[in-house]
Amino acid sequence: MQWLTAILGLFFPRLALALIWLFSDYLGRAFETTVWPLLGFLFMPFTTLAWALAQNEGGGVHGVWIAVVVIAALMDVGVIGRGAKKRPKHACKACRE
Repeated sequence: MQWLTAILGLFFPRLALALIWLFSDYLGRAFETTVWPLLGFLFMPFTTLAWALAQNEGGGVHGVWIAVVVIAALMDVGVIGRGAKKRPKHACKACRE
């Protein structure tokens, strides 16, 4: 079941976060408040999942877990930045000519 959640988290991180929050206390053990997982759900879901994984499986964010969290943060930034490339540079047709 954990592998299914991990694969789901790579493709649909917000769905994975919601399912983890509903069916386990995995996020509760990783974060002291519910504010950080909620903000992570909205803005940086990969990083939130990586942080929870590092806290629960690695005993904290140190060693190789730092690299996991940094890679997840870069994935979040990449997902957010991808939409800016597809957006047209100028909204009006006259400006493009």
